[in-house]
Amino acid sequence: MILENRLFETLSIGDTAHSTRLCTADDLFIFAAATGNHNPLHLPGLDGDGDGQAEAMVPSAFAASLVAALLGTQLPGPGIVTLSQDYTFHARAHAGDELLTTVTVTGLDAGVVTLAAQVTRDMDQTLILSGSVRVQAPTRTYRVDGSTLPGLTVRRHRHFEALLALAEPLPPLRTAVICPENASSLGGALLALKHTIITPILVGHAAKITAAAAELGADLTGIEVIDAPSHTDAATRAVALVHEGRADAVMKGNLHTDDMLRPMVDRDKGLRIGRRLTHIFVMDVPGLDHPLLVTDAAINIAPDLPTKVDIVQNAIDLAISIGIATPRVGVLSAVETVNPAIPSSIDAALLSKMAERGQITGGFVDGPLAMDNAVSMAAARTKGITSEVAGRAEVLVVPGIDAGNMLAKQLAYISHAEAAGLVMGARVPVILNSRSDSSMARLASCAVASIHHARMKGGAL
Repeated sequence: MILENRLFETLSIGDTAHSTRLCTADDLFIFAAATGNHNPLHLPGLDGDGDGQAEAMVPSAFAASLVAALLGTQLPGPGIVTLSQDYTFHARAHAGDELLTTVTVTGLDAGVVTLAAQVTRDMDQTLILSGSVRVQAPTRTYRVDGSTLPGLTVRRHRHFEALLALAEPLPPLRTAVICPENASSLGGALLALKHTIITPILVGHAAKITAAAAELGADLTGIEVIDAPSHTDAATRAVALVHEGRADAVMKGNLHTDDMLRPMVDRDKGLRIGRRLTHIFVMDVPGLDHPLLVTDAAINIAPDLPTKVDIVQNAIDLAISIGIATPRVGVLSAVETVNPAIPSSIDAALLSKMAERGQITGGFVDGPLAMDNAVSMAAARTKGITSEVAGRAEVLVVPGIDAGNMLAKQLAYISHAEAAGLVMGARVPVILNSRSDSSMARLASCAVASIHHARMKGGAL
């Protein structure tokens, strides 16, 4: 976008400029953060006037800022100094409205430009703002590439909010929570209970669970607590609850992943159903317009090709459950071409071909892809890669646990993503979070498990 101004001597009465702006929920969050105006009437999801409905009303100052933006970028353009404004606000716009801003030159006097301004809702021409503004015209020619300006990303988790909205109406998922013996793990389970997503059965050291509840100030009345003194006992009892038909999911609490999984992979009494157990992160990355699945970052250390087939198929199945109709799976390597010296590139090519031949179903699979051309359309085009997946992958299959764990944690700690964790390939969903995960991550993990369980059981979503 080229920004170019007009000097005073080039202006005439009647000169006009227009701009159209779709006002989004993110715009309202950014405006609130920039101005410090946290009026709940203007924040999406909040009920500012007590009528039981969220308003998401566009602030009057935001509408006025659209006029300022048009003046500062088009007419007269860069270099103006605003001298006075006189506006009347006629109606209120809301998030989702497309707003048309118009300014027209009505006066020219000794370097001062007077303009009529108005903002209307484009859909029905409702007048939002009208008035006049006086600006000092630019004194020198200015032309710059506006695309070089920094952008903003709102740190909110819209995809998880959508998953929670989808999960809350479903029947609560009966969930055996293994060793919720500290405030973080117990708090996540209780938060999911509060949102009606799970009905927890707390399995672990009863005294430690009670102490964790006291630390949280939580009341465990009505919640079943099964005393299992050791981590091994608790994990074994949770698996038994599944076989007894009392639990439809298992959730990790404050114990090591190996201790939790050992009874689940037992040949005779475990929960395996044929496929390898594989872990999937469902990540809500700020600024990304879809959830991003990363697999396997927690269980399979150096998966061979048959294991990667299960990793890919499990990820496709989960992606479909959370609403991605035909998932795009990018199989990652260090390069986007097959190189016999890089085993992951060979596996990626084989997985892609297996999907073409129907050995992997339900999604598009392409590889090898490097990280850049898996998620960036510009990078894919630069490399000359044309496929259904390149540049827009929704599932990332990593070569091994090192790469997967680093990628997931980079997204979480540098890109401010939240990560829901689920283990697939078992008789029931296994909710697996890191012991350092936030309550939102644990809540979202429960939501993903509930949604997937409902689809597998034929429940309405």
